[in-house]
Amino acid sequence: MKRLLLVLVLCGFASLAFAQEAKKRSLGYPPEFAEAKSLTYKTVGDVKLNLYVFNPPGHKPTDQRPAIVFFFGGGWSGGSPGQFHEQCKHLASLGMVAITADYRVASRHDVKAVSCVADAKSAVRFVRQQAAKLGIDPNKIAAGGGSAGGHLAACTGLIQSHDETGEDKSISSVPNLLVLFNPALVLAPVEGVDLAAARAGNLADRLGVAPRELSPYHHIRRGAPPTLVLHGKADTTVPYSTAELFAKGMTAAGNDCVLIGYEGQPHGFFNFGRGGGGEYYTKTVAAMDEFLASHGFLPKRAK
Repeated sequence: MKRLLLVLVLCGFASLAFAQEAKKRSLGYPPEFAEAKSLTYKTVGDVKLNLYVFNPPGHKPTDQRPAIVFFFGGGWSGGSPGQFHEQCKHLASLGMVAITADYRVASRHDVKAVSCVADAKSAVRFVRQQAAKLGIDPNKIAAGGGSAGGHLAACTGLIQSHDETGEDKSISSVPNLLVLFNPALVLAPVEGVDLAAARAGNLADRLGVAPRELSPYHHIRRGAPPTLVLHGKADTTVPYSTAELFAKGMTAAGNDCVLIGYEGQPHGFFNFGRGGGGEYYTKTVAAMDEFLASHGFLPKRAK
């Protein structure tokens, strides 16, 4: 199993199936949300990047509510903030400020993943910087995302470089919690894992830097944000074994990391409407709610 670990990660990310999924998720861009307020958090050249903010009923700027910022998946190439529309509506109904963020991607903006990471960090920093205006507790900001978006969220919590030039670094871009849906967490070789047969494909080119620089696993440190990982055990794009490796590393470093695996579930299993009845959307949302409640981001429910 270990022999194939990085082979599957690197080759999976370069696969045609992944590219097709990215293209599909780009549909519905730019998004339109009747329930959300749009805010520009960053301008790069003539590109304006927006946050779509879903407020709880009766929300006021004087409130200090917990918040979460979601990043969509799509292989750093495509995708839409609409991916987390339903999760945002759900969390707003429970009292959180829920935000789904746009960021630059290769197909629309001709950028590498390192720019996606910079945008994700900018988004978290902006939310913290504007917390008083947004009615948000600056010490209760979570980041979440799926697949490549889960990678970006993890990077905001673990990668200590690649912030956007010129931003106020005295305002932290590190979230207080991470909620990751089948995230890409291991992007470079791991000591003790035989990589003789590995083929990295064009991953380094797609990232724009050496893969290790953007590999969350390789930047685990004590004091990282408490993390929830929700991952399908039948995922062939981002193998479940990589989530296990990450969770083991986080725990060994003294961090709080909860990994929940879902038998027989493929990549993207958590998306709203996936699989007909939406069983795993419901299950992953319930797990997310429980994790957020355990850290004081949502009220605990009576069992």
